[in-house]
Amino acid sequence: MEKMTERMVREQLALAKQGGYLVEVHNLPGDDYFNVGFVVGIDPTFCLLISVDWDGKINGLIVIRISSIQAVVRGSDYLTTVSEKTKVAHRYHYFDVWRVQEFLDDHPEIASGNLLSNALKDAYDHQLPVVVGTQKYKGNDDFFGRIVQLDRIQLVLHYFNEHDLSSLWEYRVMLAQVDYLRFRGTQMATGQQIFKDIFPEE
Repeated sequence: MEKMTERMVREQLALAKQGGYLVEVHNLPGDDYFNVGFVVGIDPTFCLLISVDWDGKINGLIVIRISSIQAVVRGSDYLTTVSEKTKVAHRYHYFDVWRVQEFLDDHPEIASGNLLSNALKDAYDHQLPVVVGTQKYKGNDDFFGRIVQLDRIQLVLHYFNEHDLSSLWEYRVMLAQVDYLRFRGTQMATGQQIFKDIFPEE
């Protein structure tokens, strides 16, 4: 896929936000993995999406660093397929089981101002698990855990390895190195269950 300039990326994100349509956001190397969703916030550095999965249902929110985005695509066959699936998800009432839209309606400030700071503060204040992707690993590895320290410069994450639940691990991340942050969705809920049952002392 041809890489867009950052100016083109910003224009496409703004159009998608204004038009309220689904887009593919390609922010990782290669074409095998990308994010699909509705753009609900843009700041000078990040954009905020309501993330929609392959089954056509909302699976949470994601903040993505704009400079990491290779391309923003609209109107693809893949998006048409996902859009059709959202109709079924609406019909059978599983489109938004995590009440993401209700959360945004109740907290509109999360989608304005400093988007990364807003997301981190929400997760930290409510002790909600997040997924952190960094510039260092570029999607080859991300970290799923709970933020235990947060300041203007860095965060400290206590995360678990799904293949080794013997203990939690600690990861310090400079905020300038965060490429994306997933919060308020499927992984938040599954992470809460794992922390509750396997790491109750945390």
